[in-house]
Amino acid sequence: MISSRETMEHLFSCFDTTYMVLGECAPSLTNDAYVIRTYEMARALGEVALCFREYLGEVTSVSLAPLEDVLRRAVASDDSGAMVLFAMATVVGPRVLVSLRDARALGELDGPALEILDLASRSLVREIRAVGEVATRFPPIEDSTWQECAQSLATTLDATGNAESFGISR
Repeated sequence: MISSRETMEHLFSCFDTTYMVLGECAPSLTNDAYVIRTYEMARALGEVALCFREYLGEVTSVSLAPLEDVLRRAVASDDSGAMVLFAMATVVGPRVLVSLRDARALGELDGPALEILDLASRSLVREIRAVGEVATRFPPIEDSTWQECAQSLATTLDATGNAESFGISR
């Protein structure tokens, strides 16, 4: 059985990895609206990572490899930023939300930890919705290569055992 501290450390890694990759990639994106959305998402998720860090005290930042790989591939495949925002809204974000739900279901977390999980969920949902709002300003991407790449991001996570979530014991 995973301890409550290990659960919180794992979730910290999810948010810290996302914050790191989004913050690094935002300056290299070419679509101004996507640059702004990526910066704002990085900031919001970074604030959540900071809450985890403050709760945990001494904690080592460990990149969550499957999550980082998918985000970096999304950035590399489309310099406009559309793919990384797609990845956050439909591939990564929902899996992190399930991980947060699963952590709550353990029933072993204290009140302050549960407050952080609530903040994390609210922040992530708000950011996913904001991606949707930005995306409505642009026509759908109907390029088959782009769509294949987008699908491969989910397939990659499925193959690494992260089909529904990033788990709480990985």
